[in-house]
Amino acid sequence: MKNRQIGNYTKKISKSGLGRILVFTGARQTGKTTLVKKLFPDYAYLSIEDPLTRADFTRLTAAQWHSLYPKAILDEIQKEPVLIESIKSVYDQFSEPRYVLLGSSQLLLMEKVRESLAGRCVIIEMFPLTLPEIKADEPDKTQLSLFQKILTDPVQKMDYLPSFNLDPEMAKKQAAYSHYCTFGGYPALTNPTLSDEQKYIWLSQYVRTYLERDIRDLASFRELEPFVILQRALAVQTAQTINASTLATQVGLSSKTVQRYIQYLNISYQTISLQAWSRNQTKKLTRAPKIHYLDHGVLSGILQKKGGMTGAEYESLFVAEIYKQIKTLNIQPMLYHLRIQGGREIDLLIELPEGYIAFEIKMSQRVSASDARHFSGLDEILDKPLLHSFVISNDVRTQQFPNGSNAINTAMFLG
Repeated sequence: MKNRQIGNYTKKISKSGLGRILVFTGARQTGKTTLVKKLFPDYAYLSIEDPLTRADFTRLTAAQWHSLYPKAILDEIQKEPVLIESIKSVYDQFSEPRYVLLGSSQLLLMEKVRESLAGRCVIIEMFPLTLPEIKADEPDKTQLSLFQKILTDPVQKMDYLPSFNLDPEMAKKQAAYSHYCTFGGYPALTNPTLSDEQKYIWLSQYVRTYLERDIRDLASFRELEPFVILQRALAVQTAQTINASTLATQVGLSSKTVQRYIQYLNISYQTISLQAWSRNQTKKLTRAPKIHYLDHGVLSGILQKKGGMTGAEYESLFVAEIYKQIKTLNIQPMLYHLRIQGGREIDLLIELPEGYIAFEIKMSQRVSASDARHFSGLDEILDKPLLHSFVISNDVRTQQFPNGSNAINTAMFLG
């Protein structure tokens, strides 16, 4: 299996007093079960998905859990939320037992966790593979990307290679990047025995399973067609600012329904809503959020595409990878986009305690100083220092522009 960066944090926290109950959540097929089985080989594995055995577990007392399963992995725990109460009772009565709870529905799982396990558990989110994880050719070795190194010390001044061609790991990074741009980051698709056609079939089936299982678990739909229409409309408009009323008119749904469906996509780990930065009320800033799909392979599956990418899809691919790499480091910066009425725009703005990192995202093979023009004067708008500004593209050249921003190749920056 691919080494997951979140694994190091998981092992560390599991040995602390806070780690007696770990709650893993995330989209299906992101590798939750595989990871926890590897990290906790001495834990009993209990699948709650089987309705025949599910009832047996609900009848166990806290003392029986302590005796029979002092260490256990409970998979698909959202299928029987009453078991969370059982684990709470074991936690409160005994100090030795340790449990790992897995679930693929953030809403169904987290509502019960907040009710019963507040202050008793650590929540860990799992996402598809990041580029460093795809690139790693050794099961237990995953290096930090250049972006992640910047995050760990955001005020440092970095020296960048003058060209991606000089990167000693260029071939590995480019191979991982090419795979990611075509199929996304789901672990199953890194299997070298699968043909490209089999990978496309997997993505198509994933989209179908998501609709038939995850969304039906999440919301009691009488019919799925309205949700499918909205899902596809958002896929077509990925990386664009979204006005719920306008979108509602386009798809023939009410504004409230559109907002509810977007929430479903967010909490089921299919999309993220990138809020508009709006700290300075004296500026005329666009406040509509942008919707980004979290996996380009799934986006392609929804649109039934085989290869090819638009500029907007490229922007979503980059934002999603940034989001995942941040999550694997278990840090909590805020992510925004910024648009001033009149056309000036920053595609991605990351807020850290020390200041901001800004990105202009271009799919082109060649960039120039004009692509960095929106960074000029950005300090006058922001309420913290602008620590770094980057033009990210497929250009292999590393450049520094007069306004202090840097142009860096996407695969070199994120791989």
